[in-house]
Amino acid sequence: MAQQIEEYDKIRAYIQDFLGIPQGLEQINVKKDSSDLPFTPDLVLMKADMIYIAEIKSKVTIDVISRLNLLRDLWLRKKPAEKIQLVIAAKYFPQREEDLMKQLDIQAIKLPWSFKSEIQEQYTSTNQKITSEKSWKVISRLLKEKKTSIRQLSLIENVSYGWTHKTIRTLMQQNIVKQDNNHVSISDVNKLLNGVAWERPLSNLKIAEIRIKFDEAATAAKEITSAFKSQDDLPLGFSSYTAASLYTGYGVRHDAVYVYMKTEHLGYFRELFESSSKKGVLALIYQPDREIFRNTREIEGIRIVSPAQTLLDLAGMGYSAMDVTKQMVSDYGTI
Repeated sequence: MAQQIEEYDKIRAYIQDFLGIPQGLEQINVKKDSSDLPFTPDLVLMKADMIYIAEIKSKVTIDVISRLNLLRDLWLRKKPAEKIQLVIAAKYFPQREEDLMKQLDIQAIKLPWSFKSEIQEQYTSTNQKITSEKSWKVISRLLKEKKTSIRQLSLIENVSYGWTHKTIRTLMQQNIVKQDNNHVSISDVNKLLNGVAWERPLSNLKIAEIRIKFDEAATAAKEITSAFKSQDDLPLGFSSYTAASLYTGYGVRHDAVYVYMKTEHLGYFRELFESSSKKGVLALIYQPDREIFRNTREIEGIRIVSPAQTLLDLAGMGYSAMDVTKQMVSDYGTI
């Protein structure tokens, strides 16, 4: 532990020197300023009226960039008047990630190879992701039941008691779940949704954006469902806004569809539906990171993923989908 602290201090000093921040300048009160967030950055410094929010990694990834960008959005929603500069300190910046950082105005600091640069992420300090397949079964069931026991969650979702208990304890440590005698319930839905957006951004699963020959999303989704059913029932599942509109009746965008399919079926999809026009419905296509096709259902001729998967995907879109996500949470017990 002492060695880890020493390494952290060395990296912090290197970053401060790079940014021209005098040594001895204290970090701002990270705990206070990020208490409403589901995670805290590796380092936060202030110079004049500029706040520097930094992540420290060995190698930069799209996931690191998207999480840091989300953190800035969440922070500015709390304090919109503050000036924020994002920083990633790493030993290696792949070209694609470096280009994206420039577009998002994220400053890069290259660390010497000899530094031990992996700082443990605080949100996932338990090493158990809340968005893993088993954990999300437990959490989505708790959202549906509203208040129940850990044992009941385990039995209903057929998840081991040990895993269920650990998932709930993880959320209790983060003040997302509260316990009343033998029953537990979600106490902070916003923090839960922010945590999902941080841990599993839906954009990470996107494999294609294809303009298709339709003017309206519902018509497109029905036709695509029919085309996949006609070929020995190829696996397919609409999610996000497309599924949420059918589950809740909540009015959402009609210029795009959001759909899971296997990568090997992308060619078939393009052959049937791709348009050369810049107009028409946009199909955002995702590759599943878990088994989602087994629990699909059909509503109004459109095959959609389960309510639990829909909610997970909406939350993974962050604030851009927050209104419909909260509507989904509100209706979840009756779906």
